[in-house]
Amino acid sequence: MTTILKPLRPDDAAKRLADGRAVLIDIREVDEFARRRAKGALSRPLSTLDAKGLGLPDAREVIFTCRSGMRTSANGERLVAACGRPAYVLEGGLDAWDSAGLPVEINDKAPLEMMRQVQIAAGSLVLAGVILGLTVSPWFLGLAGFVGAGLMFAGATGFCGMARLLALAPWNRSAAA
Repeated sequence: MTTILKPLRPDDAAKRLADGRAVLIDIREVDEFARRRAKGALSRPLSTLDAKGLGLPDAREVIFTCRSGMRTSANGERLVAACGRPAYVLEGGLDAWDSAGLPVEINDKAPLEMMRQVQIAAGSLVLAGVILGLTVSPWFLGLAGFVGAGLMFAGATGFCGMARLLALAPWNRSAAA
C-alpha cells in the first residue's frame, strides 16, 4: 500500500521543527502519548480525528508520527485530508526519532499503554489456564479458550472487554481523567 504522505527522516524532521516550518503531530492514543513522546509533539489521536479534526493553530507543514510509522502510513490519505496542507510521515516513527538521539519525553509514572496491559493480562490468563489444565484439571483449559475467543472477538469487532475492565483499574483512573 502506498501512502500520500511524503517520508521524512528524523534529522530532517528535527530541522523543520527547529526552524518553525513544521509541527509534529503524534496520532497514537492518549495513553501511549502520555508514557513516551517526542519533545514538543502535539497529541491528536487517530481515533478522535473524525470528531475533532486536527485543530492546528496555524498553517505550518505537518509531520505525522506514531510509534513505528506504520499506523501513520496506513492512514496517510485520511491524515492529509484532515490537515489540508503539506504533510509528511516521520520515517520509523518515534522509535527512529529516539534512535537518532533526538529529545524524547518519558513519563515512567504513566500507566503502561492499554494494549500492553491487555497483552500481559491475556497472556497470563492463557498461561495459567494451560498450566492448571495440565497439572490440576483439564477444565482449566477452558480459561485459555475463553481468553482466546475474547481476543478473536476484539479483533473482529474492535470491542475489547478486557481493555474496558483494565481501564477501571486504580492505576489507570488518573490517566483517563
